Amino acid sequence: MTSLLRVTELETHYVTFGGTRVVKAVDRISFALNEGETLGIVGESGCGKSTTCQSIVGLLPAAARIVGGSIAFMGEELTDKRPREMRRIRGAQIAMILQDPMASLNPLFSIYRQVAEPAYYHRAMRGRSLRQRVRELLNAVRIPSPAARMREYPHQMSGGMRQRIVGAIALSGGPKLIIADEPTTNLDVTIQAQYLDLLKDVQQQAGIAIIFVTHNLGIVARMCDRLAVMYAGKIVESGSVRELFDTPQHPYTKALLGAMPKLGSKEPLFAIPGQPPDLAALPSGCAFHARCTEALPGCASAEPQDVAVAAGRTARCWRATPQMEEDARTPYAAAAEG
Repeated sequence: MTSLLRVTELETHYVTFGGTRVVKAVDRISFALNEGETLGIVGESGCGKSTTCQSIVGLLPAAARIVGGSIAFMGEELTDKRPREMRRIRGAQIAMILQDPMASLNPLFSIYRQVAEPAYYHRAMRGRSLRQRVRELLNAVRIPSPAARMREYPHQMSGGMRQRIVGAIALSGGPKLIIADEPTTNLDVTIQAQYLDLLKDVQQQAGIAIIFVTHNLGIVARMCDRLAVMYAGKIVESGSVRELFDTPQHPYTKALLGAMPKLGSKEPLFAIPGQPPDLAALPSGCAFHARCTEALPGCASAEPQDVAVAAGRTARCWRATPQMEEDARTPYAAAAEG
């Protein structure tokens, strides 16, 4: 099957303080996404999740640059596109839902104008057909009385309704891929569940692929087909959600799962010791070794490679295979192997 999106060895860096400090926010990551599939990306704050999404849609901050790798979408290389070409793709083929709906909604424009804009520019819809399109989208995201709500403004909506309006805007241009960057963080639990059900329904009806960025592994279990775990700018483990939940291979994945509350359990939650490393001054060896409860002598001296541990599954850890684990028991052997 040809992938809808294929990211290969992507590197995105932030250059600050006049070029004296380079932050490797995304460091040689690779993954693929098929039509109608949902990929979850999880990890602690600052691990590179949002920068990965911004790299795909071409909306990086001024200090950030893609310095290597490939982003192929529907067979086209996005890293070669000019800003004008990317504007034709954003909204029409790739849409993004941000964490804070008020960062996406303009308080001065009506709901109708904002939901209609992608369909107006990318689908050349006008007049009655455009109004009908907006009503259909508001119905699709379960906004009551859409004909009346179209005339209102963002401040007249609740937080949950604003997030659903942002979802309608994302759908307006008929995209093949939606990137949802922690869209439920500001919603209460009840509204969050309704919003996730809504996204699932819309995805099934339209066959849209979704990249879902979150801290919440419970949402991953509910929403995603496959999962990529990021740490310090790298994907340290990837595979199907069921496989990673049932048999995690990387100690960081195990630690994240151990920190999840379990219904009815009286066991204390596991807390990952220490802090994530500075991405501008990464330690030698595996970036997680200082916090890892399973670290071997060689973990501090050489960085492990990303290896296939099963069909469709990868892990970046010295314990990923018996031979790698044996090498890492001696720091000099691991350094030579790395």
